[in-house]
Amino acid sequence: MRVIAGQFKRRTLLSPSWKGIRPTSDRLRESLFAVVGERVTRARVLDGCAGSGALGIEALSRGAAEVVFVERDPRAITLIRRNLALCDAELPAVVIRGRLPQVLDRRRPAPFDLVLLDPPYGASDIDEILAGATSHLAPSGAIILERSRRTPVTVPQTLVSTRQVRTGSSVLEWFERVAVEDEN
Repeated sequence: MRVIAGQFKRRTLLSPSWKGIRPTSDRLRESLFAVVGERVTRARVLDGCAGSGALGIEALSRGAAEVVFVERDPRAITLIRRNLALCDAELPAVVIRGRLPQVLDRRRPAPFDLVLLDPPYGASDIDEILAGATSHLAPSGAIILERSRRTPVTVPQTLVSTRQVRTGSSVLEWFERVAVEDEN
């Protein structure tokens, strides 16, 4: 696993040595960031269900102002910190151990411009994770959800799906906030 582009291009990241964490493939990350484009530059990014931290580190490499990594597995927290150290990227990064969305609800961080979600395939709480992340999204923000093709998702009413990319057994789905018309 490596960083694909930007400041940390070609840096090799550590992968988990245990089952239960499936890092986003280089190919899928490349597809994701090809669509995100310059939107990541100077963005405040949430890497939810961060696993190895590869998505958030790619965002940092491409110019994100800050990335908040949220992960519940303590082994993965250690892995994220080690991968950040490999890229000398500790300063614009915050690593939080906890479960989405509860950890964000307690901390009440500033809204995120870009939310990257990669919950475990088959996770039973994917709808709760998506809805919780939505409440921490900036008005012009976007959420990108990686999920199994077999896992349906209930989209909150405040979001609209704008794009899907299917690769193998994975789906990357982009969500934007629904424009709210002024009632006056």
